[in-house]
Amino acid sequence: MAKRTLESFFKPVSPPSTEKRIKIDDSARQSQSQAQFEPQPDLAQDNVEPSTHPTYPIPIPQLPSHIDVGVVHGTPAREPQNITNQPHLDLLYFQPYLSRQTANELFKFLRRELPFYRVQYSIKRGGVETSVNTPRFTTVFGVDDTARFVRTGCPDSKDKDEKSLHGHEHELKLINAQTKAPVSARQYQYDPRPIPACLDVLRQRVEAATGARYNFCLVNYYASGEDSISFHSDDERFLGDQPNIASLSLGGEREFVMKHKPPPPTAKCGSIGIRTGGMRNMDVSDSGGTATKPSQTAGTTNSQHWVAPSHGQMQQQIKMPLASGDMVVMRGDTQSHWLHSIPKRRGRAGDAVRGRINITFRKAVVPAGTNNYYHYNVGSGPVYRWDEGRGVMVKSGES
Repeated sequence: MAKRTLESFFKPVSPPSTEKRIKIDDSARQSQSQAQFEPQPDLAQDNVEPSTHPTYPIPIPQLPSHIDVGVVHGTPAREPQNITNQPHLDLLYFQPYLSRQTANELFKFLRRELPFYRVQYSIKRGGVETSVNTPRFTTVFGVDDTARFVRTGCPDSKDKDEKSLHGHEHELKLINAQTKAPVSARQYQYDPRPIPACLDVLRQRVEAATGARYNFCLVNYYASGEDSISFHSDDERFLGDQPNIASLSLGGEREFVMKHKPPPPTAKCGSIGIRTGGMRNMDVSDSGGTATKPSQTAGTTNSQHWVAPSHGQMQQQIKMPLASGDMVVMRGDTQSHWLHSIPKRRGRAGDAVRGRINITFRKAVVPAGTNNYYHYNVGSGPVYRWDEGRGVMVKSGES
């Protein structure tokens, strides 16, 4: 198959608006038909070997050239908006980071080629042990800052970090980042996995856009509106102070909801409503206000905007509609003071019933982070693979 030129993938974009608001490209989103998320014939891939490692349950192919071009040369598709207008909030909002076409193709590729897990684990609540079934499919790659993967046979490996490690399994080993000695088998509860090439190229481009450095890649697959993640913050000590976390959405649109952590008992929060041109159906919650995405009715010509609340409107709950290719980067004090979630969307037609992949890049600084991520995102259960014919995730080996 002849390779297409870069110009065939991208069109010039206008400079970002200087207004303190985030414009949603509704026309582009409406043009995405259900067919974009339906199974498509496999496109020819370059004759390159897949990423392999003893810790991988399967070989993981490298990106096809048409996706690789979009990731390497087309990012960011639009410059980000800085959102710092609420207490302790520091976000970069790329809308989008990847072009819609590249994002949708990457979504289908990763869903088809990555190994996923549906982790079960136990926790104690009120002294009672409770079994938890993770309400989404997960997978993870990476290792914390105390160790790194290097090629075997390199006498001086201090510059050989995972950016260049896409060889065979016998070329990779895990060493202590300081002493360069092999990592003890007792250091980790689960064997860390190097980031495969198809995700590592994306990691490097996101690092260039954010100025941060990441050593972990977590991938969540939301099969439908029933799959979710509850309110939480990524403020664990193993992420260090003021962690920078980049969250990229692929596939079906879902709402990303943020709310400020509860204020001290002496503080008071009032309910605040917002109305601006082009906005409808603005919901206000008792906990301080919720700005929802406006509904789109037939024949509407007004442009729709998500408008961030001003400094004077304290502790507004935020809902961001994340379409395929959009990315939110949470940094600074955000994790210390804000919670975020992807809520369930039962019975909602359209994007909520489509699959969605969320990729988050982050940096763990100590082994506790590595143990945590593999425990909750890989665990000891079976591997799941995408069945193109049935359109569902199935246990590996099942027909």
